[in-house]
Amino acid sequence: MSPATNGLSTQVDAPKPSKYDPNFTQHVIDTMGPNVTPRNRVVLSAFIRHLHDFTREVELTIEEWLAAVQFVNDVGKIYSESGKTRNESHRLSDILGLETLVDEIAHKIISDTDVDPTSSAILGPFWSPNAPFRENGGTIIQDPNPDGKVCLMHGIISDLVTGKPIPGAVFDIWQASANGKYDFQDPENQTPNNLRGKFRADENGKYWFYCYRPTAYSLPRDGPSFQLLQMLDRHPMRPAHIHIMVTHPEYKGCTTQLYPKDDPWLATDTVFAVKDDLVVDFKPLKGDDKAILELDYNVILAPKDYKGKDF
Repeated sequence: MSPATNGLSTQVDAPKPSKYDPNFTQHVIDTMGPNVTPRNRVVLSAFIRHLHDFTREVELTIEEWLAAVQFVNDVGKIYSESGKTRNESHRLSDILGLETLVDEIAHKIISDTDVDPTSSAILGPFWSPNAPFRENGGTIIQDPNPDGKVCLMHGIISDLVTGKPIPGAVFDIWQASANGKYDFQDPENQTPNNLRGKFRADENGKYWFYCYRPTAYSLPRDGPSFQLLQMLDRHPMRPAHIHIMVTHPEYKGCTTQLYPKDDPWLATDTVFAVKDDLVVDFKPLKGDDKAILELDYNVILAPKDYKGKDF
């Protein structure tokens, strides 16, 4: 017996034989034709393999399979043509953590310095390319809500590598009103592009404008995604957040969300989008007759050719 094993056997037990056809899954994969693109072959092969392994692992019943088919049918029925007011497939991806995981895979950068770029977070369904440019020092509040707490938001957009400001960077912001609804969802109380705007950083990389301290809200409670949340014994709440998208032609853009540090839903965000560097502090503001709160938030962008650490 080898002393390196400390008297423990290194023999690995053979895989337990399955009572199901061991060749079935590979046969399904092998039926793909020669014209399947290389990427589709990789993605679909892995999908089929994992789907079949899951089905065998839980020994899915016919009743459960049919219930899943009906669930998918119901998901497809709840969709608005624009995809803005309702998109149940998108919601389902959110509450399963899929969108956040895909977002991390697409945008994660590990810096090779002691400074990291601003973390990415999911785009969500409510971004609009039509938000107007507004002047620095302006406001995105077109339709005031009596419950809204006006905030002066400001900061500097800078280069990850040099630390220098990035003049001309575009800071795009959108948020729900104090009733928890975006303009698309609330046409009776909000005009188009309420609480939306784009601001161009000045020569010192600075931006500043007025917005609301964000409000928490619930995902819809009348569709299949909420039924799944109930099965999981989970709530449908999103913590209060502000969406931002910061871009410049010479840098990797950053789409993310900012969260008040005292929000009660941070740890259990139903779409799993909260990250430590995105939790912020709204502080009382004095001497400004337009706002009662202040948010100072700096954004760090990586140059387009920046690779970071390689794993």
